[in-house]
Amino acid sequence: MELKNRNLNLPIAIISILIPLVVAVLFILPKPDIQAGFDVRIMPFFHAILNSATAVLLLASLYFIKNGQQKAHKWANLSAVVLSGIFLLSYVTYHFLTESTKFGDINHDGLVDAAEKAAVGGIRYLYYFLLLTHILLAIVIVPLVLFTLLRAFQYDNPRHRRIARFTWPIWFYVAITGVVVYIMIQPYYG
Repeated sequence: MELKNRNLNLPIAIISILIPLVVAVLFILPKPDIQAGFDVRIMPFFHAILNSATAVLLLASLYFIKNGQQKAHKWANLSAVVLSGIFLLSYVTYHFLTESTKFGDINHDGLVDAAEKAAVGGIRYLYYFLLLTHILLAIVIVPLVLFTLLRAFQYDNPRHRRIARFTWPIWFYVAITGVVVYIMIQPYYG
C-alpha cells in the first residue's frame, strides 16, 4: 500500500483515543466469572519481559541509526512495535480477567490499611510517581509511535527525525518504568 500521500491522521487519532478508553473501562467494569485456562498470575512477569525486550530494541534502534544502519534500525523499531502490541493485548486480557493489585497490600486482601502503608513507608510515593508518569506517557506514546512510523513509511525523513526525537525517549521511559513498576509491585501480587 502506498503511504506516501495518504493522510492517516484521523485513524491514528481514533486509535490513540480508543486504546486508553478501553483500558480505562477495564478498570471500571466488574470482572467476569470466567477462567483463562492458565494461571494469569504469570502475565505481569510476561509484561515485564515484553517491556524489557522493547527497551533493548529501542537501544538497538538508536545504536543502528547513529551508525548508519537504516535497515537494522527499521527492523528493531518494527520489532519493538510488535512487542508493544503483544503487550497491549496481554495487558488488556489480564485486566479483563483480574482485579487490580494494590501497592503495599501485604496481606492480599485488596485493601491497604494504615499499618500496611506504614510498613511500605515513603517508597510508595516513588511508586505512585513512576506509575502515574508511566500511565500518562503510555497514553502519549501511542500517537507518537504511530506518527513516527507513518513518517518513516512515507519516506518523510526530516519529519520522521523531528518526531522521533520526542518519541524515542518517551517510549524508552515507558518501557523502563513498566519494568520498574512491576518489580516494585511484584511482592503484592496474590
